[in-house]
Amino acid sequence: MKAKTLICAASLAICAGVGAACADEVRTLSLDDYRDKMKAAWVGQMVGVSWGQPTEFKWKDAIIPADKVPEWASDFPLRMAYGNDDLYVEMTFLKTLEDYGLDVSIRQAGIDFANSEYKLWCANRAGRNNLRRGIAPPDCSHPRFNKCPNDIDYQIEADYAGIISPGCPQEAIRLGNVFGRLMNYGDGVWAGQFIGALHAEAFFTDNVDALLDAGLAAIPSESDYAQMVRHVRAWHRENPKDWTTCWEKIRAAYSKPFNKELRDSNGGIDVRLNGACIVLGLLYGEGDLDKSIVLSMRCGWDSDCNPSNVGGILMTARGFKSLPAKYVEKLDYSRNFSYTAYNLPALFAVCEKLARQVVVRHGGRVEKGADGVERFVIPVKKPVPDPFVPSWKAPSAKGERFTEAENAKQRFRITLPDPDKVYDPDPTIRVQKTLDALFPGWQTSTNAPDMTPGLVEELETSKGTVLGFVRTHPPKKGEAVTLSRTCVVPNGNPMLHFAVANSPGGDFRLIVRVNGTPLLSTVIDDSAKRCHLHAYDLSLEPWTGKKVTIELVNEPTDWYNEAALWTDIRLTANSGTTD
Repeated sequence: MKAKTLICAASLAICAGVGAACADEVRTLSLDDYRDKMKAAWVGQMVGVSWGQPTEFKWKDAIIPADKVPEWASDFPLRMAYGNDDLYVEMTFLKTLEDYGLDVSIRQAGIDFANSEYKLWCANRAGRNNLRRGIAPPDCSHPRFNKCPNDIDYQIEADYAGIISPGCPQEAIRLGNVFGRLMNYGDGVWAGQFIGALHAEAFFTDNVDALLDAGLAAIPSESDYAQMVRHVRAWHRENPKDWTTCWEKIRAAYSKPFNKELRDSNGGIDVRLNGACIVLGLLYGEGDLDKSIVLSMRCGWDSDCNPSNVGGILMTARGFKSLPAKYVEKLDYSRNFSYTAYNLPALFAVCEKLARQVVVRHGGRVEKGADGVERFVIPVKKPVPDPFVPSWKAPSAKGERFTEAENAKQRFRITLPDPDKVYDPDPTIRVQKTLDALFPGWQTSTNAPDMTPGLVEELETSKGTVLGFVRTHPPKKGEAVTLSRTCVVPNGNPMLHFAVANSPGGDFRLIVRVNGTPLLSTVIDDSAKRCHLHAYDLSLEPWTGKKVTIELVNEPTDWYNEAALWTDIRLTANSGTTD
């Protein structure tokens, strides 16, 4: 590709229209070239995530064998990208920017993210649950409330920030502090700023070393993430033809089972581990699209997200017109990405609209030359990274909470307790605190620590995603754990309602007793190895007006995954819910 174009005050003929004001170095990018590269950036993400999706998390701490890599053919199901969270989550951020402008507050960004309807995992899920609970940003991602601040989430969603910021890495940094702080902290945010800066630079060069330098300039040099990039580059220099040796060093340094001292790591979803796979793919791929994407995939772990970042960055540098036909011939320009208002043309339009604003915001301009061609003229500015505040040195949370007016804007408000307030090292106390918060009046007997009894904020069940469970676990083989409540049964068709699920692959016997009399006895199981949610509505009519003790029993059948997950426990009568 063409080398980047530099213009300075000494070259007034080139710097037409700027005159004496052109004291700083600038770069130019025609609008046609921007559009070409921006389109390629999205296609690269789509290709990488679709290609890697069949392998995702199937190889952890192991290299994917070459014969297990899916073969990309003209009929490869690129359509999978339209329903992938790697893409539609970052489009939520674009929509917020489109609706509220570049100066949108982090609180409004949080409300929009809280109102998203798609399923989430890891830091994304923790951050969104905190927002829905009323914990406003940036506290929603603070390590006090989010136990996985260095998960991969913002890294896989940050491409948009560089795509709309050609040559403006400071904007990619700033956007990371608006959207990345909704779910990540420290290295988790810096990883996304790094990816954004790579995209911003890829509009001007395809040199991998130049790209990595640009990424490093955008994040704190003291960070683990920056150290990881320097390590992988050094390991590549030591063994430039043997990527597997570099991979082994990555595993030893950044995989939790191999490095017990790794700070604030959530295992295979860690951003430093998966970021290293991105850097490996870029270095050892040597500019070849297929090779770079496949190597980042073969590293394993999050092996669709990492190729998505690699594909997006390299295809930005390559440009849409230069992409092989196999990547673009199956694109569907009319299909919307799941949970978004964007098909490809709408996505391209909003990116161009925002990029024009970003360039001007950072001291550049859009001008039309004598040839009639519109160009971005972009000042070259050294980015200023965030201060070095890693997750393990986080200051106290600020106590940020949404106002009632802000809460009213949220469609999915939840009343789950603060995890910190229900956590206790004793599993029985933890279960009791969760009951007190979710289903007051109920008491628990002794629980074993197995399978982490207590609060389960969100569970994917046979009925879809359900919020707010208490998990119990029998104290030992052959001995049940019981939830009980003593009360007077009200008049008017009194009913006991509750829902309960097994743990994946496990079962248990559910017993319901009233004053010791069995009302129900059944085994909760699911052959599909998932959480199967069963809802019950049991009449308490025979005990109307009497003081009773109601028992919900989690009795082990053998001793394998014997936990029970309880939700929606309540008593009702014709007058309404009595709880």
